[in-house]
Amino acid sequence: MSSSDSDDVPLSRRKQSKPISSDDDSDVPLGKRRKTNGASKLIKEESDSDYGSRRTLSKASSARSTSSLSDANDSSSDSSGSDVPLAKRGATTNGRAKKPTSYKDESSDDSSSEDEVPLAKKKSAAPKKKPASKPAPAKKTNGKVKKESSPPPTKRKTTASSSKKRIKEEEDDSSANRKRIKKEEEEDEKEQEHQWWLDMENQDDSVKWTTLHHNGVMFAPDYVPLPSNIKMKYDGKPISLAPEVEEIAGFFGSMLETDHARNPVFQKNFFNDFRKVARQYKTQPEIKEFAKCDFTSMFEYFQEQREKKKAMTKEDKAKIKAEKEALKEKYGFATLDGRKEKVGNFMVEPPGLFRGRGEHPKTGCLKLRVLPEMVTLNLSKDAPIPPPPAGHKWAGIEHDNTKSWLATWKENINGSTKYVFLGADSSLKGISDMKKFELARELKGKVKEIRARYTAELKDKVMFTRQRATAVWLIDHLALRAGNEKGQEEADTVGCCSLRYEHVTLEKPNILHLDFLGKDSIRFQKSVEVDDQVFKNIKLFKKEPAAVGDDLFDRLKTSDLNKYLQEQMPGLTAKVFRTYNASITFQEQLALLTPKDGTMAEKLLAYNRANREVAILCNHQRTVSKNHSVQMEKIVDKIRALKYQRHKIKQTMLTLEPKLAKKRPELAEPESDLEDEWIEKHEEDLIEKDKEKARQKFAKDNEKRQSEKEKPLPASDLKDILKSLDAKLKDLVKERKTGKVINADKFTIERCDNNLLKIDERIATQRAAMVDKDENKSTALSTSKMNYIDPRITIAWCDKYEVPFEKIYTKTLRDKFKWAAVVDGSWEF
Repeated sequence: MSSSDSDDVPLSRRKQSKPISSDDDSDVPLGKRRKTNGASKLIKEESDSDYGSRRTLSKASSARSTSSLSDANDSSSDSSGSDVPLAKRGATTNGRAKKPTSYKDESSDDSSSEDEVPLAKKKSAAPKKKPASKPAPAKKTNGKVKKESSPPPTKRKTTASSSKKRIKEEEDDSSANRKRIKKEEEEDEKEQEHQWWLDMENQDDSVKWTTLHHNGVMFAPDYVPLPSNIKMKYDGKPISLAPEVEEIAGFFGSMLETDHARNPVFQKNFFNDFRKVARQYKTQPEIKEFAKCDFTSMFEYFQEQREKKKAMTKEDKAKIKAEKEALKEKYGFATLDGRKEKVGNFMVEPPGLFRGRGEHPKTGCLKLRVLPEMVTLNLSKDAPIPPPPAGHKWAGIEHDNTKSWLATWKENINGSTKYVFLGADSSLKGISDMKKFELARELKGKVKEIRARYTAELKDKVMFTRQRATAVWLIDHLALRAGNEKGQEEADTVGCCSLRYEHVTLEKPNILHLDFLGKDSIRFQKSVEVDDQVFKNIKLFKKEPAAVGDDLFDRLKTSDLNKYLQEQMPGLTAKVFRTYNASITFQEQLALLTPKDGTMAEKLLAYNRANREVAILCNHQRTVSKNHSVQMEKIVDKIRALKYQRHKIKQTMLTLEPKLAKKRPELAEPESDLEDEWIEKHEEDLIEKDKEKARQKFAKDNEKRQSEKEKPLPASDLKDILKSLDAKLKDLVKERKTGKVINADKFTIERCDNNLLKIDERIATQRAAMVDKDENKSTALSTSKMNYIDPRITIAWCDKYEVPFEKIYTKTLRDKFKWAAVVDGSWEF
């Protein structure tokens, strides 16, 4: 590699280095080559019916007196009337202004203007003074809510309506107080949070904890046999199965219509394990052929159960949720050095059929039930040992404070060891993450020296050294994993050291075509331009007698590579190279792509594009969703609906001031994609949606009245609303014909202009969302964002460009990376 090139430039922008000068003699290593037989996602989605779905009038006359533009001209308003009883809808109230909704956790959400202020710059809002006529705010006393007594009100005649209004206001205040108290408690908890990242210098790597208490793990519930009339059929006849056999048959029956169940390898592996258990319990008749097995009855039963679950009442759902919360409270938390911290995967994986990723050879095999006798716990000596389920005992108890796991066992499919750790937002995981990224930052200061060394070794006379240097070059430049040897029953996935002859083909002058299955059977298929010496080396490694099936690096083992990397820098591994290259590439791409004065949507699009460059570098792929085209069409429909709103606003402005057509000709220009037929159908759809909402609201109100033993609303109320909507549709038809908006005088030019700006912003946001969704249809951004990109780069970028990081990180990731939130916009990786 030319010394003139900057080693700190990200891979995506690195220039091709000059080829290392060499002659034919220098390319031949001292020892002859011996053949070895090596076998081996953004934007908050707006309503589809932004126009026409905001208000429902209670009287037909009200519908005619309100312009069809009321919704389009109030594009930023909330849907009104959805929570107001139908009998009262349309009436003017003097209620308090609705509080702005807080941001959602999803990174793809659009936010309110408040969210567009960086958290670091937000100021605590002063509490609003409430009118004296309203109840005083509740006070928190010993964890309980205590209301202050109000002075006796002036005596006056109280009407039924004013009484109801007063009760409603009191309920609102009570609800607001509860929310305020909850927020205060959350802030108190945050203040008491263990900020370990402020004392990293005194951290001892070898000791993970001093005391560790927990309640063990939660096991899968015992199997409940199916009803007696639900049976598997064999050769057309129902057969009785022992519960242990029936459970396995049910695993397959429940997924009968899935792609897995249609996979011949999945079927073969399932049936082999199923037959073994069936023989063990002496099932009659003996099950010999998969083709004679009929799981239809089981499949239909499980489908029925799924539908029943969907149709559960709120009370039943609340009961199940409460039960889950109780279990989470017991098993979902551990006490680490006196601090309560969340446990990650506290529930042991239930028995079932192994899916695997990609073309895994063991897909369909039976995952056995994990029993306490297979589980070893790790806790401190002073901690009480959690009692195992009745009739069982633990495999063992350890007190190893150099280990961070809480429980461990071996699964039967691949014989791999499973662990239960603390959650992603725990201090131990946070310390691990921070040190991982700090190690990658350390590599930044040494990478130039390391690259110079392995570049020189690309021409070494010793074959082993030359292979090692070539492998490191590939790991550094292509972000390959190191790779390990695989057994015959494992998926044929490879990394750098386990590449075989057939995985790499050459194209002159210096192009490598790589095609192999990487981790999780994700295909790595790239054509890359490499240094001339790297090309010559690969050509030499593939020279006869090397053939298909042989290892490309036949002298090199993964352990040799890891040892070499450790010699260059303590702790250096192939993963550290991946983390370094991912982070530095991301930082450079952000600087290159982010518009300084761009809109929020443009900034988020730039962020995702930088993220995608890293995902491509790390080969983080995903299968294009079957619904991708449908999702894209939905966004197109949203944009059309917004254009319709813009069209109606312009129509209102021209109705108010016809002379604007000459002064501002853009107002008279027709909207693209809005044909007359589409507009007609869109307006009919909007009215029909409003009608359906009215019917649902009417039914909901009457259900509530019935539960409160009140007189139901008369059917005439609903009838009046439906009539008013029919009248509204007639007004829209008339407006289409005349080009004039009815009752446009209810609006002003200034108000319309303001709403035009809002609509334009929303259209731009949806267009950015469409571009982003299409560009990321086959790329998985979350893996690199979660594991390979230093979160401090994101926090610094958010601070610099005034982007709330709630727009970027979900709540889970914000909790995971809370240690990174201390940096400002000047921080660099």
